[in-house]
Amino acid sequence: MKVNGKVVALGKKLTLQDYLNAQAFDLRLIAVELNGKLVPKSAYASVFLSDEDVLEIVRFVGGG
Repeated sequence: MKVNGKVVALGKKLTLQDYLNAQAFDLRLIAVELNGKLVPKSAYASVFLSDEDVLEIVRFVGGG
């Protein structure tokens, strides 16, 4: 699987939510695109990842 341009080995079947939690992402502060489509936060627990997937994870940053 590719995550933000880097190849990542899954190792086992995971949901998007499991993967994000394992990588210590704060789910309140990110947006996720899977294979070119934005994934609603409500779907994170039901979307399973595969080795062919492409994830883009964007963190919201405050500032001025």
